[in-house]
Amino acid sequence: MSAEPLPGFEVPLHRALTQPILLGGAPRTVAIANGTLAAAVGLGLQLWIPGLVLWIVGHTLAVWGARLDPQFMAVFARHLKQRSLLDV
Repeated sequence: MSAEPLPGFEVPLHRALTQPILLGGAPRTVAIANGTLAAAVGLGLQLWIPGLVLWIVGHTLAVWGARLDPQFMAVFARHLKQRSLLDV
C-alpha cells in the first residue's frame, strides 16, 4: 500500500454536487410548493392576508427544517412510506 495517489484516478468533486439545492434557505421543491399554495390562496381566493401568513409560516418551517437536516423532506417521505414495525 503506497500513500501516493495513482495517476489518472483523481477526479475533482465540485462543491455544487454535494450541497442541497435551497431556495431562500428552504428546499427547492418545498419552497415552490409553498409559494404556489400561498399564491392560490392569496390570488385565487383573494384572501391576501391568509395567503401571506401561509407563505411566511410555511417558508419559516421549511427553513427551520432545512437547517436541522437539508434532506428532511426525503426522510419525511420515507417515513410516510414505511409501515410501522414493532407497533404496540
